[in-house]
Amino acid sequence: MKLFTCTHCGQVLYFENSRCEKCYYALGFEATQLQLLPLEAQPDGTSYRLYGAPADTASAYSYCANHQHDACNWLVPAGSATPFCMACDLNRTIPDLSHPGYLSRWQAIEVAKHRLVYSLLCLHLPVVSKRVYPDEGLQFDFKADESPEQRVMTGHDNGLITINIAEADAIEREQARQSMHELYRTLLGHFRHEVGHYYWDRLIDDSPNLAEFRQLFGDDRQDYGESLKKHYAQGAPPDWQQHYISSYATSHPWEDWAETWAHYLHIIDTLQTAYAFGLRLDPLDTRPEQGLRAAIRDPYQLADFAKIMDMWLPLTFAMNSLNRSMGLPDPYPFIISPDVTKKLAFIHKVAGERAGLASAQQLGQQPLLQGEGGSGNVA
Repeated sequence: MKLFTCTHCGQVLYFENSRCEKCYYALGFEATQLQLLPLEAQPDGTSYRLYGAPADTASAYSYCANHQHDACNWLVPAGSATPFCMACDLNRTIPDLSHPGYLSRWQAIEVAKHRLVYSLLCLHLPVVSKRVYPDEGLQFDFKADESPEQRVMTGHDNGLITINIAEADAIEREQARQSMHELYRTLLGHFRHEVGHYYWDRLIDDSPNLAEFRQLFGDDRQDYGESLKKHYAQGAPPDWQQHYISSYATSHPWEDWAETWAHYLHIIDTLQTAYAFGLRLDPLDTRPEQGLRAAIRDPYQLADFAKIMDMWLPLTFAMNSLNRSMGLPDPYPFIISPDVTKKLAFIHKVAGERAGLASAQQLGQQPLLQGEGGSGNVA
């Protein structure tokens, strides 16, 4: 993610800030500019204009309706068809906020979802609600278990992504991670994985990319349900790290794609953050040929995925080393094999093909990417 600063006073901001802690100006995220901006209240008491914009030309904005719950700081232009921002317009179901603890879980979910949407907009991928495109749009259900016998399953079904709000509880999520022998499990990771299934439908199915996908990931036509049963019964093959980013990716080509897609978003978002802070890796006690030196660049501006990997691997070594100095686990416990690198490069190529083509689609003015989707109900 890029580095945001208050254009009124210069204070460094977090993406989630609704108010500058230095000058106390209200802040709002303007999605078409991908900027977090200070606001000036208008006389009506409900609308704002962007700080510094001429009064006679400034567009009026209001906060997203979910701002009242401290769940969103994004802006909605005047005259919008919905009181929700682009990210919150994707919601179909939210938890019962009168239930103790559900508000804080939902707020955490919204933080992760908004970071996801930011990355998708940086990639110029179509981000449109099913409210606009019922068949091809994207939508979220955030639900709680009704009972121990009626558990909500996190998964994707033709553009509808369901997230069990228990994933927003750090203790429950860690227990699930350990019980499933996972290296990594985060709320943001869930969003990135599930939206990967959605973009498989949009970018791969019934497209010229399908043949190359099958060469890299395998035949998606194999029975999904039976593949999952086999995976849970037998586990991943012993050599899975040579070919897959995670053990779960071995279960079916759709899951391999979704796991690799999520990892791709991990990489480019983290690298963009490192670039925003001007990080440069230049260890004092190593030789250049050891491959630990890297000048970080904005990954969204690089077509060559090899250059991204040249930055990523040294950065992850530094990240892990910093955590070990604090006595903490490695934040990046992965091994990227040559086969996984090829899959990541394919995703970078496919996602990059959309660059510059989505601004009108994001506003629901043109059809989305072709492909009705075949992944159905997947996890």
